[in-house]
Amino acid sequence: MRTILALVLVFSSAAAMAQGAPPTVGGKPLVQVKPKAVAAKPSGAAAKPQSIAAKLQACLEIDDATKERLNCYDAIFTPKPNPKAPAAKAVTDCRFHKEEDDRLTCFNGFAEKIPKLPQ
Repeated sequence: MRTILALVLVFSSAAAMAQGAPPTVGGKPLVQVKPKAVAAKPSGAAAKPQSIAAKLQACLEIDDATKERLNCYDAIFTPKPNPKAPAAKAVTDCRFHKEEDDRLTCFNGFAEKIPKLPQ
């Protein structure tokens, strides 16, 4: 009888403690649960910003001679049309071409010269 009474006392006190407030350290809960969105990311894999070369190669995956590919390039380098644009010496100079076809051709030329980057 005493054993049963002792067990009831232990279990009831444990249940009462479990329903209390969680233990805190400095006013913060001892155990913190991360939101699902944060917990879903693999550990140690911070979102690295893509290089310009990787972005240009991603644009190459869009069908050639389409407005979508030009929009992709324009998102990387904002167009600044110049009617007297000199010949492009770098990929950043392509943004100065006024004609969309010329601008697309210019971007394609530079993007295709980039060596394939590892995924």
